[in-house]
Amino acid sequence: MDEIAHSPPHSKMIQGISGFWEVVIGVEVHAQVLSKSKLFSRASAAFGGQPNSHVSLIDAAMPGMLPVLNEACVSQAVRTGLGLKARINHRSVFERKHYFYPDLPQGYQISQHESPIIGEGHVIVDIPDGTSITVRIERIHLEQDAGKLIHDRYPSYSCLDMNRSGVALMEIVSRPDLRSAKDTKAYIGKLRTILRYLETCDGNMEQGSLRADVNLSVRRAGEPLGTRCEIKNLNSIRFIGQAIDYESRRQIAVLEENGTINQETRLFDSKTGETRPMRTKESVRDYRYFPDPDLLPLEISQAYIDEIASALPELPDEKKSRFMSDYGLKAYDASVLVADRNATFFFEEVAQGRDARMVANWIINELFGRLKKEALDITISPVSAYQLGSIIDLVVEEVISSKIAKDLFEIIWIEGGEPREVVEAHGLQQMTNTGEIEKIIDNVISANPDKMEKIKLKPAMIGWFVGQVIKKSGGKANPQIVDRILRKRFDFLPL
Repeated sequence: MDEIAHSPPHSKMIQGISGFWEVVIGVEVHAQVLSKSKLFSRASAAFGGQPNSHVSLIDAAMPGMLPVLNEACVSQAVRTGLGLKARINHRSVFERKHYFYPDLPQGYQISQHESPIIGEGHVIVDIPDGTSITVRIERIHLEQDAGKLIHDRYPSYSCLDMNRSGVALMEIVSRPDLRSAKDTKAYIGKLRTILRYLETCDGNMEQGSLRADVNLSVRRAGEPLGTRCEIKNLNSIRFIGQAIDYESRRQIAVLEENGTINQETRLFDSKTGETRPMRTKESVRDYRYFPDPDLLPLEISQAYIDEIASALPELPDEKKSRFMSDYGLKAYDASVLVADRNATFFFEEVAQGRDARMVANWIINELFGRLKKEALDITISPVSAYQLGSIIDLVVEEVISSKIAKDLFEIIWIEGGEPREVVEAHGLQQMTNTGEIEKIIDNVISANPDKMEKIKLKPAMIGWFVGQVIKKSGGKANPQIVDRILRKRFDFLPL
């Protein structure tokens, strides 16, 4: 990764004992290509299966077996590059990257080095504080995954599962443009969202189909880049944040004691929240790259690129802009909705003919909250788009109050049903009879004579009275009617 001469505008400083430090972060994301078969063989690329059941002779590196490039993986890589506003290289080369490990049967990995399939691009990342940053993509290259060592079955030796061997990966390499754990987590989340929109990677980190290597160094403001350490194979956005926080503090502590940071690969222990050394970091020279003699250079025509570009979906940034312009949503609400492509479909279905801001509020605060609590995806939400739309309609029509609407949502979530019929069956209709409301008001006033004196000095206390009346009515009293009657009753308040 190239050195940055100056800190970007979003740079964040960490205070150490001897002054302020800047954390410099670049990320290599390994995204498994969504394809039926592997990069160079016809073996299944599906997740799971019995150990060593998705392995061809090519994946096992049997003598005389030659790789055959999977065109579907090439198409997916181009699609990803276009989605990240990156340059598609018309000519790229597959090379052998040599290293020796039991889960790499060839003794090398087929990857790309000098001439990757995708060149420079960028990702615009929304930060929780309301700002945004641009993270530059240096390159994306195609490579094959290794197998998996299993260490917990026997006490004295390890087992090897080759199902992942040869699965197609896109390695998405960022420039060192990130400056904090929060920014990095937001970047990974945005990148995963884009890949899911493009349907080029499912982004399931718990299954290993998206994982990240974090390259991190620290420096004093204005100084050249420090020596970096690589934290390998982080498969959770939460773990990425924890690993960065720990490693930043560790490196600062070493340097403030006049120590030296060794360039090395480290692993993150999620149980202790610490990183630990794994091995000395290899240099490019150690891998002994050279063009794979069994694979011709990959040449891609502009017509091929244009055909893929014509079928791209509306991506998160464009969808966010449309939600803000067409539906009048605030930037934050639009950002939350577009983070999940299926949520945008749900929103647009509910928003048809309704107040879009009200719909967004219900989805973000009520539906998303309950889905998260139950660990459910919106595609299997117990409350459908039709049902949520009906609940909102009942509120707008003043058949039920906003408070009762939340109770109705809970009933529909657990029991299902047509919202209007549920309201009728449970007697949830809003109380609009002024006579009944006035009786409740009388009771509230008689029970709180001290509050009657205070409201003369503090008119805003009418909100307290409204709340008490609604509470006494079991949430059924119409707030507007209650407020109107109270203002008539308290003739010193404006109507």
